[in-house]
Amino acid sequence: MTEKSISYRGRVKYNDTQSRKYQARKPHKHRAEMRLIDRAFALIPKQHRVLDVPCGGGRVMLHLARKGYQASGADLSESMITIAREAASKEKLSCTVERQDLEKLGYNNGQFDTIVCFRLFHHFPNPEIRQGVVSELCRVTATFVVLSYFSPYSVQSVRRKLSGKDTDRFATPLAEVEGYFRNAGFRLVKDFAQLPVMHTLHLALFKRIGREK
Repeated sequence: MTEKSISYRGRVKYNDTQSRKYQARKPHKHRAEMRLIDRAFALIPKQHRVLDVPCGGGRVMLHLARKGYQASGADLSESMITIAREAASKEKLSCTVERQDLEKLGYNNGQFDTIVCFRLFHHFPNPEIRQGVVSELCRVTATFVVLSYFSPYSVQSVRRKLSGKDTDRFATPLAEVEGYFRNAGFRLVKDFAQLPVMHTLHLALFKRIGREK
């Protein structure tokens, strides 16, 4: 693990206590986020093999599995992996959950049809890490990447900046995100937001150039 790898809090903060606390998301926020996921996945075939990374406690992975996707998960945190496996077992869903480092995934090129990376990108503090992670996501997917990011062009982002809080969260313009994917051979299909201008959370769907069918 390099100094650059551990330079952002989102990589290392999820011990058992933090992991359990993270699962206590307010129901209305969870529902709003899953509606955002559904808007993107309406454009993705149900037969796709989907990897949710980092899967955390499995919220997105389980949501997609319930809808019929062949969903699996991966995370760096052992605590998160345990929670995700317990949740899948409780619902009797056959979701494989593995320990993986997002900066160096142990999967073959194009092993999955779609990759979803939700609520992590805003923790990356510099372009080098962002490009490296995007390149890895693009390497292991055959067709789609679904990525959430924080837009700086929102009321929420402005308020956070003025408050001086959330110093470990980094808003990124869509044009910058597009550039990372373009470098990896992907194009933007569509960008989604809970409430444009108001909410900072966006979800962008990217597709490998040449996979137009």
